[in-house]
Amino acid sequence: MRKSAFQRNVLWAVLLFAYQVLADEHSHSYTHGEEVVVWMNTVGPVSNIQETYDYYQLPFCRGQAEVEHHHETLGEALQGMDLINSGIRIRYNQPAEEAALCEAAYGNKEINLFTYAVKNSYMYQMYIDDLPIYGNVGEYDKSTDQAYLFTHQDFTFAYNGDRIIHVELKTGNKVALNTDATPLNIQFTYTVKWTPTDKPFDKRFESYLDADFFEHKIHWFSILNSFLMVLFLSGLVSVILLRTLRRDYARYDKEEGFGDLDHDLGDDYGWKQVHGDVFRSPPQLMAFSALVGTGNQLVVLVFFVILYTIIGDSYAERATILTATIFLYALTSGLAGYRSASIYAQYGGKDWIKNMLLTALLWPAMVSIVTAFINSVAIYYSSSRAIAFTVMLAMLAIWLFLCFPLTLLGAILGKNWAGQPNFPCRVNPIPRPIPEKNCLTEPLVIIAMGGILPFGSIFIEMYFIFTSFWAYKIYYVYGFMLLVFAILLIVTACVTLVSTYFLLNSEDHRWHWMSFLTCGSTSVYVFLYSIYYFFQRTRMHGLFQTSFYFGYTGLACFGLFCILGFVGHMSANYFVRRIYHNVKLD
Repeated sequence: MRKSAFQRNVLWAVLLFAYQVLADEHSHSYTHGEEVVVWMNTVGPVSNIQETYDYYQLPFCRGQAEVEHHHETLGEALQGMDLINSGIRIRYNQPAEEAALCEAAYGNKEINLFTYAVKNSYMYQMYIDDLPIYGNVGEYDKSTDQAYLFTHQDFTFAYNGDRIIHVELKTGNKVALNTDATPLNIQFTYTVKWTPTDKPFDKRFESYLDADFFEHKIHWFSILNSFLMVLFLSGLVSVILLRTLRRDYARYDKEEGFGDLDHDLGDDYGWKQVHGDVFRSPPQLMAFSALVGTGNQLVVLVFFVILYTIIGDSYAERATILTATIFLYALTSGLAGYRSASIYAQYGGKDWIKNMLLTALLWPAMVSIVTAFINSVAIYYSSSRAIAFTVMLAMLAIWLFLCFPLTLLGAILGKNWAGQPNFPCRVNPIPRPIPEKNCLTEPLVIIAMGGILPFGSIFIEMYFIFTSFWAYKIYYVYGFMLLVFAILLIVTACVTLVSTYFLLNSEDHRWHWMSFLTCGSTSVYVFLYSIYYFFQRTRMHGLFQTSFYFGYTGLACFGLFCILGFVGHMSANYFVRRIYHNVKLD
């Protein structure tokens, strides 16, 4: 009994200590004199936002701290966040003036490291009560070729009751970095000021949001312009297709009343001629069905991630969106298996296990290849962005025990429930030759031109997204993003319907891949825009940042390719089934 009571007391003591240490990180409420932990995160050049290193890779000295590391979520690990207690002793609502943090003697090696960081405009990031704070390592005077290190940090806290609302950091006390007289003794100090405010706690993140940039009139105008494009395009598609199809139906109905000779002569044109080939299995069926299945999963994933961010204001929390994306991807894996297996079975595919494996591996394999390359570069640079082996094992476990079983389950359901070839027309044993036609109705031309309108509908929004992700701006207008995403899908569907009709009317039955690639080509235009943005809108440089930028931008474009390809194919599939279902065929 005594031993059990002792164990309970020890457990309660440990829980009480953990609460005292981490209460500020979770409840965001403090008592007078309670410690406010300053977590140091990363340091890196201002122009290369993803080229980051652990803060203490620079030879900063540290104060004494009880809690060393703070690492909570999978998203933080993937983003290279490993918060370390700086040892700055800040007590809630207790000011401090010129308090000493630490003192160190630096030799030539350490001074050269600081000098390199200052000359390359290195900036560090820290977190205080989950609020991101940025500060410059030093200042460089080009006229004298002299680098100065900032040794003093001036913190100004705005508080409301027992909660921190805002933190402002100013750096100063420049010390010249010279290797002439070593060791160079430097003392680091800090000042803490507290000022009351009436701003509520739930509005504290607004000071980090650039409303003048994201809510500019141009942004609103682009949304309105895209919306008007959707209305115009939808109306145009409806008028063209309804009129044209009504005329076609009337002509074919009239021809049904003619004799056999006249009927044969009158049937030598139009989309009705390919009814025996239009539901023929597309080439490379397994790859096609895997791409469509992946696109189905990704379009649902993007919708739920945007909706989750809007509802929970997740942009205000560290790496929450990335963590949610990973687990939502895992939970939606069954959709990819279901859609891929159903299409594969409908068109007569037999090796459904191999098809399921390809579907389950397609997107993870692309992510793994890109990440492995970038991770190799990050390890070479000793960057904090290098993903640890344990994190890779965690990602592998998520795929093995969650993604793969759900994909298998979805494939079984898709093969058995939706895998019957219920086409409205029978397929001829011998393919009908494709006649010569105008160059404008060639599939490659349709594909190249088909991606222009969808890209035009998101062109302005791409600028805001790129600026937020590749610069120091927080993207928070996810309502705009949801609206633009919906507009993009509608424009994609409309463009695919028109393209498919033109293709079939030229007696070309190869609509499957064409419908997928037509609007999937939008991703090519997005990648071309990313090249322009990199060279004209940023000051990014170096192998690491270039690899990171083009690697993950290319991965995002591949995801967009699958999403728009899926929407295009499903729209065309519904359209083709509909028009051939309404026509009496011999």
